[in-house]
Amino acid sequence: MASTIAAVTTGGGGIVQTADASGNLSLLSGPNTIVAVTATGASVTGTLAVSGGVTLTTTLPVLQGGTGVTTSTGTGAGVHSVGPSISSAVMSTMASSVITSGTAVTSTSGTSIDFTGIPSWVKRITVMFNGVSTNGTSVVLMQIGTSGGVEVSGYLGSCSTILGTAPGANNFTTGWGVGADNIAASVKHGFLTIALLNTSSNLWACSGVVGASNEARASHTGGTKPLAATLDRVRITTVNGTDTFDAGSINILYE
Repeated sequence: MASTIAAVTTGGGGIVQTADASGNLSLLSGPNTIVAVTATGASVTGTLAVSGGVTLTTTLPVLQGGTGVTTSTGTGAGVHSVGPSISSAVMSTMASSVITSGTAVTSTSGTSIDFTGIPSWVKRITVMFNGVSTNGTSVVLMQIGTSGGVEVSGYLGSCSTILGTAPGANNFTTGWGVGADNIAASVKHGFLTIALLNTSSNLWACSGVVGASNEARASHTGGTKPLAATLDRVRITTVNGTDTFDAGSINILYE
């Protein structure tokens, strides 16, 4: 059964009627006039149904901050509350909680492969290797950099390689080693992940495992590197900088 509540509006006496069965709210006034519909009032979460023609004497807001209109007439029209606006700061925060994939690049030519334009809010990057090899024996390196370029010094840590029962290890200061040693036929699969350890010093930490598919060889890498400014790029190259990539693909994920 519907219930009624006596109401008074500037447009004349009327009632507010609630329909128990449907849960909809109907506003009925003497001259069929709704005096004010504002964005600052209570939002309408259901359907607002009006008996007879309706004239709105104030601006009706439209979704997502439109200009609205001065008057609107009609019968049985639904009126919805204004949706919330989302600031650029909130959008940036939302973006930083989502893992974004880069575009896979074939590592079949060139002496280095760069991923640039990484957003400033990124806190973690995963570099993935799929069947990557080079035409020489120089160790493959991962380097990071800023808008000023890739940095080639100040890398700390080491990389160890296990080949059968004969382990080996090496330290590199010009990048993080993707393997402690290298052979021209080595085919690499796996990933290295870097994470922002200290925002004030732009200090990044690296860790990862890469295994070979053509032999029983696996490499473990760990280290750190402070940058002069905010990171915006990652490079895959070799220690000598002249060996050429000849197989596979590389991609990144960032968040």
